[in-house]
Amino acid sequence: MTPKRALVREPGATYPRCISSHPLRHTINVERARKQHAKYCRVLEELGLEIIRLPRDDEHPDSCFVEDNAVVHGGRALICRMAKPSRRGEETAVEEVLRQYMPVKRAEPPATIEGGDVIHLPDRLISGLTERTNAEGVAQMREWLNVPVETIEDPSIVHLKSYITYLGRGIMITTRKYADHPVLKPFEKLIVPDEEWYAANTLSIGDVVLMPEGYPRAVEMVREAGFDVITLDVSEFTKCEGALTCLSIIF
Repeated sequence: MTPKRALVREPGATYPRCISSHPLRHTINVERARKQHAKYCRVLEELGLEIIRLPRDDEHPDSCFVEDNAVVHGGRALICRMAKPSRRGEETAVEEVLRQYMPVKRAEPPATIEGGDVIHLPDRLISGLTERTNAEGVAQMREWLNVPVETIEDPSIVHLKSYITYLGRGIMITTRKYADHPVLKPFEKLIVPDEEWYAANTLSIGDVVLMPEGYPRAVEMVREAGFDVITLDVSEFTKCEGALTCLSIIF
């Protein structure tokens, strides 16, 4: 199904208090982050998506990373139960909007699940079992969304889509660490250089792939695979260990 909308929320005043171990976290500039976010939204709009903007949420520093709040597939939404207590509450505004478009259900304890772990394919999902998503979260997602879900387990990472994303046309972009995982065997794989691992988090809208600026070898690989590429400056989101997919729910 061709996506029509992108749900977004710009960084709030408390954004510099995001959950992050990035060495440059102390240099976060909220105004610069908002400008980068606005450019991101303009590009999505130019690619044909209706932008749905949630109000800023100054109570939750990580609230701009809306992807983690819900998993949308097949005309339904699972509202996520996030692993970090400081993030719980972000999902309320997301749920209110998604209820206008589709049936929704909340993940229930002991489940934890976050959208940043979930790779969307036309006929199934791939989910990480990570620091933020557990087996019960995956089970509830599988049941409510009525979709096959394969898993890649690595409790040492925060989110799977920091390392693997789906470009389309049967092609995955991945870091070397996961390239030989059995779940990825059916796909053609583009393996990013080790020093450009951050570029594995991409956002595909049709045949256009959004990628972060500053990773020329990874960008060239994607272009050589036949995709149009738009690069965006997401430096202020990198400092909060976020990336392109984190900033929207596409549906």
